[in-house]
Amino acid sequence: MTASQGTTPGFGLSAALVLPVDDVGRLDPGRGAAHAVRLIAEGCDSVTLFGTTGEGASLGPAERGALHDAVLAAGVAPGQVVAAVVATAVEAAEAQAVAALERGARRLLLTPPFYFRGVAEAGVHAWLAAVAARVVPRGAELILYHIPQVTGVALSPALVGRLRASFGPAILGVKDSAGDWEATEGFLALSDMAVLVGDERLLARAVARGAAGSISGMANVIPGALARIIAGGAPPAGLDALVEAVCAHPVTPAVKALVAHHRGDPAWAAVRPPLLPLPPAAAAGVAAALGRFRAGETG
Repeated sequence: MTASQGTTPGFGLSAALVLPVDDVGRLDPGRGAAHAVRLIAEGCDSVTLFGTTGEGASLGPAERGALHDAVLAAGVAPGQVVAAVVATAVEAAEAQAVAALERGARRLLLTPPFYFRGVAEAGVHAWLAAVAARVVPRGAELILYHIPQVTGVALSPALVGRLRASFGPAILGVKDSAGDWEATEGFLALSDMAVLVGDERLLARAVARGAAGSISGMANVIPGALARIIAGGAPPAGLDALVEAVCAHPVTPAVKALVAHHRGDPAWAAVRPPLLPLPPAAAAGVAAALGRFRAGETG
């Protein structure tokens, strides 16, 4: 048993909800809320709003509020919503966090500041600590977001450990989306931390080592399969191939293309600039990969 397995906070599966927009980028909160309700019914423990596949960096405050309100009005419990905080100013991060907390969310996925590159770890720590100092007294539980291929900012186990020492259990854990097993092992070695694996190809191995679950873009289309892995089941044989087919393209448009195919609703393929929708041939390719995955599950 690793250090993290003894008293790791429970988490389970959270779908990193794709952003519901039309072909000119207008938000459709009702469609997003209906999708969230379906995902909870299909095996997700929660939904995460405004993350990477949720195009959170492309949303303004009013839009964030409208989508969050619609999800709650559709019947998703406040505690079943994780809200991502995506900002570069401490004040803006605080405002996003408070808006979510006032709607009953407690778990926040905190993205590190991503504009300035090559900053020292001490500076990243100072920024995260400043946000935590403002929102932890309001009841926030923070999940630190390690996705350096997007943010350009890597979070080390040492940095996470320092924040945990300062703020205690309010630093709930880490979402590790780097796709680097060595980094995952480093986070798993931390005591009493919820490690949430974003790369579904590493999920089964991480769960066996004490990971608490996943915040997953692929949970938008295969929530049942991922929930079974988190419960201790073996990963389906075609999972890696499906994820690799998605990762061969810009990931958020590829996941949205899969949702459009899976739901029979082409509107889900729309994205906001600066992202572009997947070209038709690429969309057909990821849809075919999903079909092969489904055939393997039932074969």
